[in-house]
Amino acid sequence: MKVLLIGSGGREHALAYKIKESKLLEKLFILPGNTGTEGLGENVPGNMNDSNFILSFCKKEKIDLVVIGPEKPLVEGLADILRESGINVFGPNKGAAEIEAYKSFAKGLMEKYNIPTAAYMEFNSQMMNEAEKYISNQNYPLVIKADGLAAGKGVLICNNYQEAASALNELFVKKLFGNAGDKIIIEEFLVGQEASIFAITDGEEFICLPAAQDHKRIGNNDEGKNTGGMGAYSPAPIVNEFILEQVQEKIIKPALFALKTEGRKFNGCLYCGIMINNNEARVVEFNCRFGDPETQSVMPLLEGDFLRLLYSTAIGKLDKESVRYNGGASVCVVAASEGYPDEYKSGFIISGLDEASKEAFVFHAGTKKDGENILTNGGRVLGVTSFIPTNDLSRAKEKSYRAMNKIHYNNIYYRTDISDKAGI
Repeated sequence: MKVLLIGSGGREHALAYKIKESKLLEKLFILPGNTGTEGLGENVPGNMNDSNFILSFCKKEKIDLVVIGPEKPLVEGLADILRESGINVFGPNKGAAEIEAYKSFAKGLMEKYNIPTAAYMEFNSQMMNEAEKYISNQNYPLVIKADGLAAGKGVLICNNYQEAASALNELFVKKLFGNAGDKIIIEEFLVGQEASIFAITDGEEFICLPAAQDHKRIGNNDEGKNTGGMGAYSPAPIVNEFILEQVQEKIIKPALFALKTEGRKFNGCLYCGIMINNNEARVVEFNCRFGDPETQSVMPLLEGDFLRLLYSTAIGKLDKESVRYNGGASVCVVAASEGYPDEYKSGFIISGLDEASKEAFVFHAGTKKDGENILTNGGRVLGVTSFIPTNDLSRAKEKSYRAMNKIHYNNIYYRTDISDKAGI
């Protein structure tokens, strides 16, 4: 099978590594790929948002399956364009991808189909006065979210009225997230522990991969600004059998039914971000693709044929037996550039990658090649990811940080408490 994987981040490096293991694979192309994916297949120079180029490449190379990693091409309808030309795609159509593209759509869908989530109100940039009045009568903390896509950073947690008023000004007046913030959701702050569950679905049937927990805040103890994710671990002990069954029955099944009923049948990975409190799960957000960096910690925990799972999903005949949890544990620690998620400098030589790779997977996110050197080239640079064959997160954490200590570059920054929430 010839496979084209769309994307350039740590998530795609992890997906490529898992696809590469399949006996079904003849050739793997990654568009555009990154420094890390070079060793797993052929990187294809090109713009992942150029659907015409991607379509012509698929026809030229006789691609059997396209796997779309990031949300933007999905939201812009790449899956629809490819399917119209008879190309198999793992990833939802444009209509289904709106469950991530527009938080107002997702919240409305959950309200209509009784899917448990936080109470909320919607406001647009013409409703500044109404929004200010609303926040003056709320309990704090509360959460303000940009309605559109904001690269995983469009969530502001406000501890008091002053912070909420400032957030409204940032979104509506200063355009912190551009057009994505022209409409906002103001919702109650959910307390508890967050977890991420990937439901692989053909729109009818689904299976859940091992649950993970992401660490969004830049600093230890979940302090500081939201980022795209500073690390993740899997499996997340907070998602016990009772919680998993609850998520499947009260969240995933109704969400798939809702999307199908609304003419938006979902094919791909439905990411469920949930908050667990007092043995109850509520939806924080849905995404239309694999999470990043959770994917880096989930992929090492799968045994079986991951490509078979993706292909069977794409053709509408989900093979539930294609992969299973291997009983292990994995911790992914993100090495970032100091200053992220705000301003940071790039272009520094990275050393120690070969040594670190003997200890753990080193998934590339923001790197580039310069002759023999590999340089930093982004806010999130690497995902240093351990795997151990037993479910022992404390040992997995030790292994990740041993590997991280072998990596050096100017202005390296990483959290030191990834997976501590698991109670180790």
